[in-house]
Amino acid sequence: MIALFVLVLRMEPRPVDGWLLVQAVFAAAVTLLRRRHPERVLALTTVVTMIGIFAKAPAGGLFITLGVLTYSAALYGTHRRPWIYAALVWTALITAGSLAYLAQWWEPSQFGLFAFIFGGAGAGDSVRMRRAYIAEVTERARQAELTRDQEARRRVMDERLRIARELHDVVAHHIAVISVHAGAADHVLRNQPEKVWPVLAHIRTAADTVLEEIKSVVGVLRDPNELASTEPTPGLDRLPDLLDSLRAMDFPVRFQEHGTSRTLPAMVDLAAYRIAQEALTNAHKYGEGAALLDVTYTEEAISVEVTNRVAWPRGRRPGSGFGVLGMRERAAAAQGTITAGPTAGGWFRVYAVLPAHAPAPALHEGAPA
Repeated sequence: MIALFVLVLRMEPRPVDGWLLVQAVFAAAVTLLRRRHPERVLALTTVVTMIGIFAKAPAGGLFITLGVLTYSAALYGTHRRPWIYAALVWTALITAGSLAYLAQWWEPSQFGLFAFIFGGAGAGDSVRMRRAYIAEVTERARQAELTRDQEARRRVMDERLRIARELHDVVAHHIAVISVHAGAADHVLRNQPEKVWPVLAHIRTAADTVLEEIKSVVGVLRDPNELASTEPTPGLDRLPDLLDSLRAMDFPVRFQEHGTSRTLPAMVDLAAYRIAQEALTNAHKYGEGAALLDVTYTEEAISVEVTNRVAWPRGRRPGSGFGVLGMRERAAAAQGTITAGPTAGGWFRVYAVLPAHAPAPALHEGAPA
């Protein structure tokens, strides 16, 4: 703003008069509005410059100001018409100059005016397109980041359903064969016991085939490093090691156990440990201060509760992550229930209740109870 004010005054060889001072103040003022109202400011400055031309007292600094305003109109304008803006301004100026000065207007210096106006429009349009490109790339990266986890989850679910269908088709066929041969074996044992051995051989072959098919399908889902591992499936007896590892990372965990601990079914024991592990990991990642782990044994169930203060990142909804989803799947697999979410006072609570007995197999609709 100050630079244009001084430029308008210094570019003229004549003494500073009232009209020149008005043009200098005007040039400084319009630069303050060039981002908010770029097209209107450009049009107003063009009119003022034409008045100066007709008065035969134009300020040369206003021509440079028009170049700056054409740049701003191309960059900040609501419509992408930089060349139209430049052409209209140029046409207005040469028309006013030709009428006021006739042939004297057409001097080599007019090429400088042409360069200021059209150069400003070109530079503004180029900067605008560059900023739009960067904004588009940034938005695409943000959208890709948001949808990456959802896409990964969708693909995992699709693959899980596909494998489940294939395993069902294979196992259902061979189980049907076993059922038929088992019925035949019952009949043969009652009437011709000496002919039962071939029937039992068919049953054994079908059972071995089922086991091989299950092993081949499930083997695809395993981690290659897991095949050579002989470590037993983790359970609640591994809690002390988990707590020691967290405390070694300067994350204090207060552990409370109620009731009499006892041996749990393998699926329930594994689910309880994994839920406690995931909940404590989230508490360490997002929590503030210590966490409380409470394990309670009752006659019918075991409950695992983890509470801690949280400081969630901005824009993240508590309880919406994949860790909570995984804990829900663990609890559902053991036929238990789980609740996870924020509580009053800035706390987050994970509470899972799992049956203390082996989960019964789920019955399909129409199957005998």
